[in-house]
Amino acid sequence: MTQDSAPHLLIVEDHPGLSELLREYLGAHGYQVSAAADGHAGLRSALHLAPDLVILDVMLPGLGGLEVLRQLRTERDTPVLMLTARDDEASKVLGLELGADDYVTKPFSMAELLARVKALLRRAGLKDKPRGPLTHGPLSLHPLTREVTVLGEAVKLTRAEFELLHVLMLSPERVFTRGELLSHLQEDGGGSERTVDVHVRNLRAKLEIDAAHPQLLETVYGVGYRLRTVS
Repeated sequence: MTQDSAPHLLIVEDHPGLSELLREYLGAHGYQVSAAADGHAGLRSALHLAPDLVILDVMLPGLGGLEVLRQLRTERDTPVLMLTARDDEASKVLGLELGADDYVTKPFSMAELLARVKALLRRAGLKDKPRGPLTHGPLSLHPLTREVTVLGEAVKLTRAEFELLHVLMLSPERVFTRGELLSHLQEDGGGSERTVDVHVRNLRAKLEIDAAHPQLLETVYGVGYRLRTVS
């Protein structure tokens, strides 16, 4: 991955429509965007993907947003912008006391949210990162234009294939479980962990020189997959 890539934002939001709207809006403004649809997946992604900023809904299934924030703060100081439909002062105070950096109440304007994201990134010293693509060996992936190339040749990916490759390229060499990868596809209708195997097989057919003997997308037996560095 290039060191000068665009800031990476993680959206933890269980409402599929709002999550997709945020992804499209923030992606169109040059950010790399990942998403998780529940608290457990959001905490895993926040810890393992190391985003530059987390947009975190308060009312999440499984593990609530405030608990996600509390656990995240034991290990990371990643900037966190809380989203909530609860506008009572006590909730805001609790979120800020747990370490949230800002608080936006639903409904909100996208322009306001973008301004707050930029302000938090400025505070974190990330304001001037260019919007370049991710590169890894022969692969190049541009989050803004959603273009993927292999050795300079354009490759057409489905949305799910693009999202999986994006996650893997954000953390090369890291082993992802099938469950972690599946959590990034939940807006596409969910599915079983077998769904991940199918998408990886299709990615190999499009990205590898020899899909039967993959050099980039490695299967880690009993766990999941990782993107290998090829010399």
